[in-house]
Amino acid sequence: MRTFLSAVLIVLVTLLVPASAVAYWADRELGDADRYTAAMAPLADDPAVQQVVVTQTTRALAGQIDAGPFQPGVDALLGEALHSFAGTPAYRTAWEAANRAAHAAFLDALTTGHGNAVTVDLAPVVASIKSELVADGVPFADRIPVTRVSVEVMEYDNLGALRKGFRMLQIAGAWLPALALLLAVAAIATAVHRRRAVLATGLGLAAGAALLWITVAVCRRLTLDDLPPDIDRAAAGAVYDALTAFLRTTAWVVLVAGLAVALAAWVTGRVRRTPGSGTP
Repeated sequence: MRTFLSAVLIVLVTLLVPASAVAYWADRELGDADRYTAAMAPLADDPAVQQVVVTQTTRALAGQIDAGPFQPGVDALLGEALHSFAGTPAYRTAWEAANRAAHAAFLDALTTGHGNAVTVDLAPVVASIKSELVADGVPFADRIPVTRVSVEVMEYDNLGALRKGFRMLQIAGAWLPALALLLAVAAIATAVHRRRAVLATGLGLAAGAALLWITVAVCRRLTLDDLPPDIDRAAAGAVYDALTAFLRTTAWVVLVAGLAVALAAWVTGRVRRTPGSGTP
């Protein structure tokens, strides 16, 4: 009976590894503005993301500049200026401001917001870009109006359900990892042969880590396959990888830790069986 109970607890630990990692990630990584912004920061230097940002910003700003017959030339000049602007310290500052605004809007929609869309005010970003373009002497840059620029970054058919799911993950993120650790200890304490239980628990942790890694990979493929045709897949993939970097790192850490525990238990058992090594 004790062996069966220990086996059941180890299976639960295996299943709780990916679940607790995702819950912790949603609560502490996605739910924290500083961690979210830090995760997105490297994308400021990603070529695919830069291209999307430049294209979308050029399209948005060009429509707000009335250059008359010089409009085509101004649009082209604006695009070149934004390409040069990308990668500069000012661009990274604007990128951080945009991501903080997007995170605040997304978090508000998932906690206290209403409706089925998430919008972001890009006025601070536009102001930063305008000041840089004016300083560089870009024609007509001083005509860019710095007013509220609301951009819809997400539309969901049932945002209410997403709110409930996110709230559940936040709550679970506080206790699910602790529960997984507690069950692992209980599985070892309950077992008749504790060394074998330690070995099995280590392998269970490794299996759970592999399951987490597979889940992240499968969700990446499903997410990219479900994108509209006008969305740049390379940029979307880079964003997905940045957001899920914590989960992939966690999977590798737990995998190595689990295998190390299992190997230590196996080696200990071999040493004890060696003649002259002590009590069998």
